Amino acid sequence: MTISEIIAYLETIAPPSLQESYDNAGLITGNASWECKGVLICLDSTAEVIREAMDTGCNLIVAHHPIVFGGLKKINGKNYVEKAVILAIKNDIAIYAIHTNLDNVIAGVNGKMSDLLSLKNRSVLSPKAGILQKLIVYVPVDHKEQLKNALFAAGAGNIGKYSECSFESDGRGTFKGGDGSSPFVGETGTRHIETEVRLEVIFPSYAARSVLAAMKKAHPYEEVAYDLVNLANEYQDTGSGLVGELEEPLSETAFLGLLKEKFGLQVVRHSPLSGKQVNKVAVCGGAGSFLISNALGVGADVFVTADMKYHEFFDADGRLVICDIGHFESEQFTVDLLYGILREKFISFAVLKTKVKTNPVNYFV
Repeated sequence: MTISEIIAYLETIAPPSLQESYDNAGLITGNASWECKGVLICLDSTAEVIREAMDTGCNLIVAHHPIVFGGLKKINGKNYVEKAVILAIKNDIAIYAIHTNLDNVIAGVNGKMSDLLSLKNRSVLSPKAGILQKLIVYVPVDHKEQLKNALFAAGAGNIGKYSECSFESDGRGTFKGGDGSSPFVGETGTRHIETEVRLEVIFPSYAARSVLAAMKKAHPYEEVAYDLVNLANEYQDTGSGLVGELEEPLSETAFLGLLKEKFGLQVVRHSPLSGKQVNKVAVCGGAGSFLISNALGVGADVFVTADMKYHEFFDADGRLVICDIGHFESEQFTVDLLYGILREKFISFAVLKTKVKTNPVNYFV
């Protein structure tokens, strides 16, 4: 088993193209061609975690946060980032980060938070735009079902809770095969008119390679006529934050108690309570202040996130309760999420969860 095989699988779950522009997800240190001896999963690949990987015989660390976020101009061990990078390189430890791309999928970080709160009827709080593409392809009538089935199997045709979505219209296509051609219908050197179907499907751009490969394999023509169009539409299945509903409404104080229980919290920072029942809950692991307006817009009763600044609590404006549970605390179960993903796929492979608590924030209670 090579490191590249493990990375390839993780990237089917959280495609790299979904990471934010400021992010640095991906292979930080090491070589993807190395044989993998074991995987250690963590939030932060600190020097202590790297030493843990060495002690447990793991040469691949899968971390949520990239240890290298900005550019490094010098690597001389003057801070915790440089110390970790030096230690990893000297001991042939590969570090792979799966960060905002894992935040931006429904079953990712926010999905895990929603699981802990048993939220139902979930949807993305701020869907990403510019992710979708439309394929328009022309195919002989007798082969349209074969082609549609291949495209659907490759990941095309999903819109929200619906699958196998397509549009088709009939028309006539013309072509004349040149020297060396072998037309499926008609004869070389003669213009041919064929009754065809214009078939349209949409898919996320990261699925384009597999969709186009499936199209070419299933299409009877040796030269396939098709258009690939970038769409500005929002993609409902990817984006920042999630919103859902509790199984049963709770009072605000009961909900705060639920947060403390499920996330193992010592304290919850929150905006003023309004006395309303809590039913609709928005969540965003890590720093989520940029989603306050989205949480208000969907009518959330509470917004659970982290890293809120003093003045940002005013933005609740009495219309919802903002709950800051801490950055580490909101994302801590991402380790369990990644462990489950890898253990399900690589049954006989050593996958471990870190025993190092990397939270740099402590509370005196």
